Amino acid sequence: MNYSVVIPAAGQGKRMKAGKNKQFLQLSNIPLIIHTLLVFEKDPWCKEVILVTNNEEKEMMMNLIKDHALQKVNDFVIGGSERQFSVANGLGSINDDTIVLIHDGARPFIEQSKIHELVLCAKDTGAAVLAVPVKDTIKKVTESKVEETMERSSLWAVQTPQAFRLSLIKKAHELAKKQSFLGTDDASLVENMNEPVAIVEGDYLNMKLTTPEDLLFAEAILASRKGKQ
Repeated sequence: MNYSVVIPAAGQGKRMKAGKNKQFLQLSNIPLIIHTLLVFEKDPWCKEVILVTNNEEKEMMMNLIKDHALQKVNDFVIGGSERQFSVANGLGSINDDTIVLIHDGARPFIEQSKIHELVLCAKDTGAAVLAVPVKDTIKKVTESKVEETMERSSLWAVQTPQAFRLSLIKKAHELAKKQSFLGTDDASLVENMNEPVAIVEGDYLNMKLTTPEDLLFAEAILASRKGKQ
């Protein structure tokens, strides 16, 4: 079951406080984006990667791909002012009505088995996301005051990849553009069309590296995996 994957990597990640695009930060002496790309490079189901980058960093990204001998990055696309627009640009590079995954460049620990579960689910349903049950108590807060304690059993923290039939997600992006609707993730654009989105249970280690503290956890995960090899 083949798929294409769009990886937005154009954002500057200001919460990381690195002074540069976090995709170039080193984890065990390898750039973060390379760790992520290697997952798809090694997956026989992945037929191509569309990498979305900044115009100023395109050459740097291309050199990284060359240095690490990655073969599946099929196109480099320039990102937009918002992640949603960057993804739309990436989707425009794919022509076959295939299953397409959209995955954060800063999420390097996705497991191949979870990717395959997700792809098979999206093939059947049209749209599927990875998510994990929320472990903490979640409270709705307004002006520093608790309004409501949410019912935790129905709350899930959504991850990437998110998987879609290409025709469906392109239609969702076109409608969002027409409505000037800015979603919180790609699945929310499909939800905006009143189309169902299936959940595939993910892995708590499939974290997105967002803040400096996350780098400590990332190095620990890498060390743990190295110890199991």
